[in-house]
Amino acid sequence: MMEITFLGTGTSHGIPVMTCSCAVCQSEDPKNIRTRSSLWIRERDTSLLIDTATEFRLQAIRANIQRVDGVLYTHCHADHVFGFDDLRVFSKLSGQSVPVYGNEPTVRELREVFSYVFRKTQEGGGKPQVETITVDRPFQIKDLVIQPIPILHGQIPILGYRLGQLAYITDCSYIPPESMDLLQGLEVLILGVIRHEPHPTHMNVEQALELVQKVKPRRTYFTHISHLLEHEELTKVLPKGVLPAYDGLTLRI
Repeated sequence: MMEITFLGTGTSHGIPVMTCSCAVCQSEDPKNIRTRSSLWIRERDTSLLIDTATEFRLQAIRANIQRVDGVLYTHCHADHVFGFDDLRVFSKLSGQSVPVYGNEPTVRELREVFSYVFRKTQEGGGKPQVETITVDRPFQIKDLVIQPIPILHGQIPILGYRLGQLAYITDCSYIPPESMDLLQGLEVLILGVIRHEPHPTHMNVEQALELVQKVKPRRTYFTHISHLLEHEELTKVLPKGVLPAYDGLTLRI
């Protein structure tokens, strides 16, 4: 059985948004408090992350993550990668490099943004020991087979991922037909959905529901949610089998 935890479910600003006085940012409902989006996946003795969000350290403490066997990166935008340095705790504990995966642009940008990790520096202070791996076809981490799913974030080619009956698609504005074929027969589909209004580089609620109708997963959860969507109000208007996720939500598949 696979177990997944939403470490964070917010957009790049997080919620509450700094300086914002809207109802969602001022809400006392903990489901409206959203750190930047990432996912923790466990199956048997395998522990994987999708992205290391800006608040990854705090997310990992809250979820009690003790081991990381690999990180699947969707793309190299700040809200998805700026917890990268905190992987050093896990490489030090294991005594081994943490493998990190992404498409070619993502891996290249990771090595540029975090260049100090990949060059010889002075002793002391510590830095993550990682191995970068470019992926464009199915690969395996321990017993888990992972299928990269090419999608577009505006004009940027990024990746979603499928692991068995789970697929994770965030920061997506377009899914090519060949990638749609990889989304058939799902138990759980996780989609980044930013707001009701159209957006040039993200799905809105209407587009996400159209996708759900096409691929027909048994359950769908929205993530990467902005302060323009209030948790309970969104829950009330979504069809059966579709729900907004929230930080700390854990599912079993």
